[in-house]
Amino acid sequence: MQALVYYYSTPLGKKMIMAITGLIMFLYVFIHMLGNLQIYFGPELINQYAEFLHSKRAIPLLWLTRIVLILSVCFHILCAFQLWWHNRQARPIKYAVRRYVEADYAARTMIWSGPIIALFVIYHLLHLTTHTVQPVPVESKTLYQIMIGGFQDPYVSILYMVAVFFLALHFYHGLWSWFQTLGLSHPKWDRTRRWLATTLAVLVGAGDISIPLSVLLGWIK
Repeated sequence: MQALVYYYSTPLGKKMIMAITGLIMFLYVFIHMLGNLQIYFGPELINQYAEFLHSKRAIPLLWLTRIVLILSVCFHILCAFQLWWHNRQARPIKYAVRRYVEADYAARTMIWSGPIIALFVIYHLLHLTTHTVQPVPVESKTLYQIMIGGFQDPYVSILYMVAVFFLALHFYHGLWSWFQTLGLSHPKWDRTRRWLATTLAVLVGAGDISIPLSVLLGWIK
């Protein structure tokens, strides 16, 4: 136990926790996206999917997923803040001239994309789950109707698409760093892991953006 506490206190330990929790969140978002993409097959399939998630058989798994996800988010944010603070304390005076060698745009915006995603998740829950903000029409009762009604507002859809763009950017750098944290970084494999990170991030971004865009364009009614 003491060894675990010591390992957590090191920057490497925090980076490892961020890598593991980040992977958990990515897997959840990816599976969530696949579930939402069922909207393209008509209302029956996605409504059955929603009914199953709220059935007695799925409730234990659903709550287990929620607990793991909440813990992952909390530890991810905590470690990110602690690493940021550690770096800030180590270098209290800013560089006179800052040159970025390997850090790309996604890496330099991680400190901003994280809070943006957190705010978006809160809005997403208030919008399509609790219907507290910008509620969909009263007649919308099924998941299919709720999604269609929610994305018919152009401002809402644009907000979703911008947030998903930052989410994909965040995942891109997170997946790239995940390989590096686990010691899988090598010049020989850098091109492959960059391709994997790009492909997975684009899949999530394109999949999630396609739904509000399709509703706006009238491809899904």
